[in-house]
Amino acid sequence: MKILTAKNIYKSFPRGKDTTITVLNDISLSINSNEITVIVGASGTGKSTLLHILSGLDTPDSGEVIIDNKNIFKMSEDEIAKFRNSSIGFVYQFHHLLPEFTAAENIAIAKMINGTSYKEAMKKSNELLDIVGLKERRNHKPAELSGGEQQRVAIARALINNPKIVFADEPTGNLDSKNSDIIHNLFIELKNKLGITLLIVTHNPELVKLADRVIKMQDGTIHEV
Repeated sequence: MKILTAKNIYKSFPRGKDTTITVLNDISLSINSNEITVIVGASGTGKSTLLHILSGLDTPDSGEVIIDNKNIFKMSEDEIAKFRNSSIGFVYQFHHLLPEFTAAENIAIAKMINGTSYKEAMKKSNELLDIVGLKERRNHKPAELSGGEQQRVAIARALINNPKIVFADEPTGNLDSKNSDIIHNLFIELKNKLGITLLIVTHNPELVKLADRVIKMQDGTIHEV
């Protein structure tokens, strides 16, 4: 079953005073549910730009993105913000955790934004901390966690609202090989146990090996590997 479909995506950026550079050139693709799809390619080929557009964090010059049968670029800014919070998870290379809150609170906040009570949000947060192997670290603040632990908290935060799809931009790019392996195994576990759909931009060859599908970006276009 397809969870995401993108059609004829174009994106350009200004370069100099009177010229532009086309970063995404007529990209169309579909993402199947309950699969790990990775996007690879040299730096500067538009991987992160594509990921940001597919997740609604950026807008294309033209084209459409349909997630769970909803055309996200026909939504208002408020509607797309609510949709991202309720239906999309995003994991960045850097965890972006709030330093003054505990691991459990950092995860719960995203659910409380939806109007969920503190008690209920914290219950779900603790369940996710158990899944990512950090139950005993729930009351630790980000500065008290290792880089790998911080990223696992960020992954749990991305899952708190039961998203239709999780996007990840170089999720292990800031980690050593041991912690990268932990994250990779966690992605497999999330797919197998929770049915999570993941779309990941990565340069990590070990993560590429684990993917169900590999898409290569080159010169603003995509190619199946």
